[in-house]
Amino acid sequence: MSFFLRWLFALLLLTATYNPSPWNFVRWASENWQAQLPLTVLLALVLLVGYVIYLRATLRSIGAFGMALVLALVGALLWVLWDFGLFDLSDPKLMTWVGILALSLVLGVGLSWSIIRRKLSGQVDMDDVEDA
Repeated sequence: MSFFLRWLFALLLLTATYNPSPWNFVRWASENWQAQLPLTVLLALVLLVGYVIYLRATLRSIGAFGMALVLALVGALLWVLWDFGLFDLSDPKLMTWVGILALSLVLGVGLSWSIIRRKLSGQVDMDDVEDA
């Protein structure tokens, strides 16, 4: 359940920022930034904090190579689905949603990696602790 919640929050963060529907921050901010600049800046900073938390945790836990590996696995899965005729690449809106889903999986795995690793290997990860 904990992985699901971390992934869900990553998906919400990405879709709140941008998605093909008219309900996203990028579209709203481009239309309203002059009339509501303080609110636009506040919401942008809230989203930025979310990205910093997710990206920092992901880079610390699985690194750039791990991020590329998770994206490669998602890409290979999509390729298999396309090869079996279960997936259509011609719809740009669908491809945007697939990209958002793929990125949310990378962030969800990155934030949950210590839990996943502990369950698979039985080993516990600890943050680097400096002596005071």
